[in-house]
Parts: sequence; C-alpha cells; structure tokens
Amino acid sequence: MKRHDVVGRMEPEAEPLPLEPLVARYGDDLRIARGLSQHTLSAYRRDVKVFQQYLRDQQLHDPSQVSPPLLAAFLERLHREGLAPSSRARALAAVRSFFRFLKQEGVVSANPAVSLRSASRARSLPKTLSLEDVTTLLDLPVRAGPEDHRDRAMVEMLYAAGLRVSELIALRMDQCNLDVGYIGITGKGDKQRVVPIGRPAVEAVQAYLSGARPMLLKHRSSRFVFVTRRGTPLTRQAFWKLLRARAQRAGIARLPSPHMLRHSFATHLLQRGADLRSVQAMLGHADIATTQIYTHVDAAQLKKIHTACFPRNKSRR
Repeated sequence: MKRHDVVGRMEPEAEPLPLEPLVARYGDDLRIARGLSQHTLSAYRRDVKVFQQYLRDQQLHDPSQVSPPLLAAFLERLHREGLAPSSRARALAAVRSFFRFLKQEGVVSANPAVSLRSASRARSLPKTLSLEDVTTLLDLPVRAGPEDHRDRAMVEMLYAAGLRVSELIALRMDQCNLDVGYIGITGKGDKQRVVPIGRPAVEAVQAYLSGARPMLLKHRSSRFVFVTRRGTPLTRQAFWKLLRARAQRAGIARLPSPHMLRHSFATHLLQRGADLRSVQAMLGHADIATTQIYTHVDAAQLKKIHTACFPRNKSRR
C-alpha cells in the first residue's frame, strides 16, 4: 500500500521492524535499565525467544498485529506443553515487559498483554523444615578436615540470615562484621540489605575463618568467605550436594534444598512473633506480598493443629 504526503507525492508505507533486532534491543534494555537479577534476566530473555518462535510459527512478523487473543493462545500452548502455572505466569510477565518496551520505542501503540492474566496465579506454599529438623542439621558433629568446618559454617549462615544460595556462595569478607553480628548482602537487582546473624552463626564462621579457611587457601588470598581447596567459591551445585549429604548424615528424612532453609528461616521467625515488615527487610523482598506467603504457611500449620486437637473435630470422626 502507498500513502500521500502533504504535497501529494506517493510514499511506500513503512515496513514493520523485524523481530530479531527488537528482541536483542529488549535484552539490552533489561540488562542496562531494569536492574533485574541475572537469573530473572536469563528467564525473561528465554521466555521472549519462545514467544518469538511462536510468532514465527504463526507467520506473524509485525508485533503491532499481536492481539490479546493471540497472546491467550500462546499461554494455552505453554499449558498444553506442561509448563507449571508459575512458569506460565513468568512467561506472561516477560511478554508484557517486552511489549512495554516496544511501546516506549514507538513500535506499537498499545500493550496487548496488559489485560491478560495468567491461568493460575495461585502460589504453592513454600516447603519448610521443622525446627527440630533444622536443629538436628545444625548440631551435626563436625568431622575432621577443613571442608566439614566450612560446610557447617555455611549451613549455619544460610539459616541464620535467610540467604539465597547465590548470596551465600558470593559472600565476601568485606561484607561481614562478625564483631557486631551483621552481614551486608547484595541481593536481586543489586539491592543492598543488612541482616543480623545470631551468636551460633558468628561462632561457627569465626571458627572456620581462624582454622579451616587458611588451610583451604594455603597462603593464597581470596575476597570470598567460603572457598574450596582451589581458592575459589563453591558452585550452587556443590553446595546443594553438601547440604543434602549433611542432612543424610543427620538422619533427616526430608532432604532439604538450600531454599528450604530460607523458607524455614522466615516461617520460624513469624511463628515466634516477628512482624512481617522486619522479615521482609531481612529476606530482601521488594514487595511485602511476596513475604506474606509465609503467613499462609503458619495458617496451614494452625489448621492442622486445630483439626488434630479441637474436641468437636474428634467427636465427628
């Protein structure tokens, strides 16, 4: 099609921008301007590329032609492919963010994803360990060798501060003030927070720093607190394995993941009267709604106790 300009000449209608460079520019925008964590960045880029492939399958190359029904069909395909509700919700968030970027760039006039909601926004309750299991895990006797002293200190620190595993393995010496009992954490989106740790964690880390860490480093230097014999920080996978190995040694039937200890930290604080805002600050949640999931855990426990103990329940069995 052609259009007339103000003096009557015929000009070709502007061709739609190809998707490939738009997706690349969106990735750059996420990295530079949005302040998202590396994990979220990778997930959003992956989701948008899946969406890009879906548009190719539909032989659609102009993002301005994307409609809410087409997006709903995309989410339905993800559902048929077996993606969990949480993964579909994240994919929708990524596509919504992509079209927000396209609107800012003037590529589209409206965001077709604004009115859409994921099929299920319900969040499953986080898995936690009981206080008894956590105590058994933390009180596991230390074996000879620097690694076991390091591992005990890491597990103690993970639970004491409610850390993400990525925050634990990246913890630097200059982030620790053990004399006062605080650590500084750089969390998701480079957000800073200060978290107190208790005396058991302080003592475990001090013992590791004075004995096991120098043995592991062998006169080398490292800015990281927890190191291997190569002088490098542990990987997420290595910590996952050592945590499960310690849980097996402790005889804990439910083998924990690192995030289960973070969930347990929050749940145990709330069960003992901590206020939600304080727990939010210690966990580094940007939105208090994220922290409120732990109040549901407590409510579920209360329901279980009520069902088991309330006399009227027993009388109707």
